[in-house]
Amino acid sequence: MAEPLENLSTMLNDLNSVSQRIGLKMNMDKTKIMFNVHVTPMPVVVESTKLEVVDEYVYLGQIVRLGKSNFDREVNRRIQLGWAAFGKLRHIFSSGIPQNLKTRLYNQCVLPVMTYGTETWSFTAGRMRKLKVAKRAMQRAMLGVSLRDKLRNEDISNRTRVTDIAQRISKLKWQ
Repeated sequence: MAEPLENLSTMLNDLNSVSQRIGLKMNMDKTKIMFNVHVTPMPVVVESTKLEVVDEYVYLGQIVRLGKSNFDREVNRRIQLGWAAFGKLRHIFSSGIPQNLKTRLYNQCVLPVMTYGTETWSFTAGRMRKLKVAKRAMQRAMLGVSLRDKLRNEDISNRTRVTDIAQRISKLKWQ
């Protein structure tokens, strides 16, 4: 962070030169610039490389945006990442291994992906509903049943015994 903007170029160039002296190198492809509404955007150059200006980026596993709530986007992103983790294990979930092993695999590999960083989110009923819907869809996939089979959510939860995502998030927030 810098004010005025000229200080940012100076600070980044100093960081780059000191880093090089001790054998480190800044990755200019990963170095991004964001401006808030109080700054007039202008190019920032570090060692002849013009840095990319972005409205948002992923930092430490979460979307960062200035002046805007990023929780809705982050919930959707976490659901996508959860499905990606689930997809990598789909062959195991659809196999004949015992349900308790599938449950353990889900709780250890998929649920943490979906709940990473939730300690910092502000939750609304809609955001929580989206996460629960994704969890229920994954549970159905684990059991090989569809919505047309007309199984109640409680019955599916009793059969899969996966950790409830709302309880997991609540526990993470309290910790």
